[in-house]
Amino acid sequence: MKVILLENIEKVGSKGELINVKRGFARNYLIPRNYAIYATPQNMKKLSAIQANLAAEEEKRVAELKNLAEKLNSLSLVFARKVDENEHMFGSVSENDIINELKAQGFDLNRAQILMEKHIKELGEISVPVKLHKDITASLKITVNKED
Repeated sequence: MKVILLENIEKVGSKGELINVKRGFARNYLIPRNYAIYATPQNMKKLSAIQANLAAEEEKRVAELKNLAEKLNSLSLVFARKVDENEHMFGSVSENDIINELKAQGFDLNRAQILMEKHIKELGEISVPVKLHKDITASLKITVNKED
């Protein structure tokens, strides 16, 4: 059965896409939750309008995310951590610490957008990539100092 998706659904398809799914999945899940509409001839005529609206929304969203990326590129976060006499940190700076600091400064990101291979366990400056969109990545400057 062919349906037109109205929402992005993981492992199924993206918004505005014409897909073929099993009849029960469409009738019991997608249609009642307004995730999709049937691909009738009337709705197929509306498909190009739906896709045009989605393209306009996507362009607006990308412009907002580019603006956010510029702000994040110019931002520098400073963390203070306890160290021993050999300058080894007792703790680390994790994605959650970065997210909490960004929220305190008015940025609303989630943990999955911070691309860290491992937690920061050394003093100094490090650049952490932040993935905002599939094409937009910002670089956030993190400075870790020793606590007095």
